[in-house]
Amino acid sequence: MRTAEPAGFRDFSIRESRSHAQPSTRISPDLPVCDECLRELFDPADRRYLYPYINCTNCGPRYTITQALPYDRHNTTMSHWPLDDACARQYHDPADRRFHAQPVSCPACGPNYLQPGIAATADLLRSGKIVAVKGIGGYHLVCDAANHAAVLALRERKFRKEKPFAVMAKDLTCARALVHLTADAEALMTSPARPIVLSPARAALAGVAPDNDEIGVMLPYAPLHYLLFAAGAPDVLVMTSANRSSEPIAYTDDDARERLSEIADAFLIGERPIARRVDDSVARAGAFGPVILRRSRGYAPGAVARFAVDRPILAVGADLKNTITLVASGQAFVSQHIGDLDHYQAFEAFRETIRDLLAMYQVRPEDLLVVRDAHPQYVSTTLALELPAAERWPVQHHRAHIASVLAEREAWDEPVLGVSFDGTGYGDDGAIWGGEIFAGSIARGFERIAHLRYAPLPGGDAAAQHPVQAAAGFLLNIEGLPNLAAEPFLFPQRYEVARHLARTGVRTFQTSSMGRLFDTAAALLGFHTAITFEGQAAMWLEHIARTAPPRDAYPFPLVEAELDFRPLLLAVAEDRRRGRDPGEIARAFQLGIAQGLCAALETLSRQTGTGTVVLSGGVFQNEMLLADIQALVADSRLRIWTNHAVPPNDGGISLGQAAMAAMGAPNP
Repeated sequence: MRTAEPAGFRDFSIRESRSHAQPSTRISPDLPVCDECLRELFDPADRRYLYPYINCTNCGPRYTITQALPYDRHNTTMSHWPLDDACARQYHDPADRRFHAQPVSCPACGPNYLQPGIAATADLLRSGKIVAVKGIGGYHLVCDAANHAAVLALRERKFRKEKPFAVMAKDLTCARALVHLTADAEALMTSPARPIVLSPARAALAGVAPDNDEIGVMLPYAPLHYLLFAAGAPDVLVMTSANRSSEPIAYTDDDARERLSEIADAFLIGERPIARRVDDSVARAGAFGPVILRRSRGYAPGAVARFAVDRPILAVGADLKNTITLVASGQAFVSQHIGDLDHYQAFEAFRETIRDLLAMYQVRPEDLLVVRDAHPQYVSTTLALELPAAERWPVQHHRAHIASVLAEREAWDEPVLGVSFDGTGYGDDGAIWGGEIFAGSIARGFERIAHLRYAPLPGGDAAAQHPVQAAAGFLLNIEGLPNLAAEPFLFPQRYEVARHLARTGVRTFQTSSMGRLFDTAAALLGFHTAITFEGQAAMWLEHIARTAPPRDAYPFPLVEAELDFRPLLLAVAEDRRRGRDPGEIARAFQLGIAQGLCAALETLSRQTGTGTVVLSGGVFQNEMLLADIQALVADSRLRIWTNHAVPPNDGGISLGQAAMAAMGAPNP
């Protein structure tokens, strides 16, 4: 707070914005419809009765309609619809709730929704049809979540074999019947961001979330959603991004018609254009507080940190779950979720998002410090090297994970032990890292002081698609293993082929990947099929582990500077051979990882004199692992920090990259 002397002004006015310098104003994320607008929406006497684009100063779209700064109506997608007299009076009246509400509109001045209409859409959904519905940040594919045939049809048409669908519940009462909601989970679900919230399932919805204890549930956030439910749509709707698996969400009408015509039985199309695609966000009320697993609608493009730098920085993130971060006027703006860049359309969305943010904040590419992952063959690396830039920096993947947590807290000098556990990242030595422990700070850099023991990985990244292929490397040098071709293991021929590659070293790489260790345990417990979405085997392992209490833990010792997985996997294999329940084995494996890590951190904390521990990386989306760690450190000297503003997965990498570069941190 600052005090100031009176300047002698006698009146107050809002004047037309005039741009003379680089914009520093933050663009608001999109907001859910407010209670006052909802009352008007269902008031027959109100002129916006049943109007699907109702909004006011307190609610409605922001980021998804903004085409340029400053945020004035002529710079939004509403510029096509001049205000009628009634809307204009409200827009210019300082006492009115719609004073300078840029998206303000009504049925008389438009826009509106096209045929088949909201009531007809509700009828189609009740009859088991799949409808492509235009929302705030793109299209959704929508069907009755309780209609198993409709859900299976959506899976087949969308080419989404097993990955869970998100659902929208009519109201909070309905959501409580679907999932177990803690007070923290309800607070997330009803927050202004209105994310999809992952919570333990209470009711069964066949086909919605196979082999998963959680259901992702969100509440209505747009007037259209409330109108659909009021028109008689089923109380729980599958509401998934309108795309085929791994493609970006469709957000323009022409693209939706082209890409979704073989998936959707009908389209509900609104006239208001969407300026940019923005998926629904995904969050969880976790053991260490709320965690964002996909940062998009409701959060993006909010600034998450302030850096003490004047120069603009563009961090292009990683190739999976990509986001970008733009630092302009010292503020770090993290983009919406873009997706996996190995798909051409996602890569085009990546390029489009970079152009979009640079134009929005009037940053010239030639002034940029461009920051990228150290992997020389990443798609994002290729583009980073092509961009005109004043300077370029590589930042190692796992150090960026740790830096993302510290950047959220603006803890630039805080010495920490950083644990980065994920599936894959390019290491300093050219190996595939993923089980790393660092010591240091953003300002001084991070030194790798321990890691998961190396294992051969036949086929490299291809092993991430086949748990038995990863298992061939991790099990190669473990003595005393039972015959894995026999009952109860029945490993397929792929295992022997991969084992031969690992023995000979052909197409084989060294890895310290914690993600592949989880895949190996899943393979030993019966997960032999190809993975159809990232993290599937580990999620399945956590799912079966929840069927058993935490009775015991398998050994996972720190030997010198290596976490040795061999005793852990041998115990898993031996107990499986003896006929122990797979759920009990999975639970002992999970607890073993947690106990081994916490014991290692206690040792390293004494050695370094550091008591603050940062946990980041995709493995820490495992809520059971986090809950075990929380219980184990409750009475210790260790203080745990995790991600809250950006995802612990690769969606947070770009923020960490930007922070490392902004602070000029040493980076091997």
